[in-house]
Amino acid sequence: MRVTALEPFGKAKCKVEMDGQFAFVLYKGELSRFGISEGKELSEEAYARIKKDVILKRAKLRAMHLLTAMARTESGLREKLRQGMYTEDVVDQAIAYVKSFGYIDDYKYAEQFVQSRKSSKSGREIRMLLRSKGVSQEMIDRVFADVWTDEGEAEAIRTLIRKRHVDPCTATEQELRKLYGYLARKGFHYEDISHVIQNYEQNA
Repeated sequence: MRVTALEPFGKAKCKVEMDGQFAFVLYKGELSRFGISEGKELSEEAYARIKKDVILKRAKLRAMHLLTAMARTESGLREKLRQGMYTEDVVDQAIAYVKSFGYIDDYKYAEQFVQSRKSSKSGREIRMLLRSKGVSQEMIDRVFADVWTDEGEAEAIRTLIRKRHVDPCTATEQELRKLYGYLARKGFHYEDISHVIQNYEQNA
């Protein structure tokens, strides 16, 4: 295998191209350590050793660090690792590594996500947010079937009404129109909004 290009990547790293294809990112000190320079040959054994002992090890540590900082979906973690210029095979192995410890669980992530937001967001909005984080539609449906209730939707509407500092019992027609519009844009259905507003006094 021949090193066909070295491209600076940040202040201390370089992208390494082997036989015309991106291979990995190494620190400049590692280039010297492994004797990597443009035009030089690199044995298959040395390439495999770098991938396993340097790149994969670094990707695993990076994955663990990212999960320590905040909970993530598998899709979200994959994207962060790709941004770090790890190749797909290394990303797969790093994901499998953290999965083996139970550190990635999309169902648990989605369940906690719904529980923490169901009192202030519509089910529709929460579903959209979960999809944007890479949670599958099947997983979202499972979580909603397990933890979502119609009363949760109503409570979310009441919470948002209180935050708007509008009392539906004394609000003008114009204020009510604005309130309906605001809640509709948040993803709530007209029937649910109407039910809460019409029964607001007894539930507030």
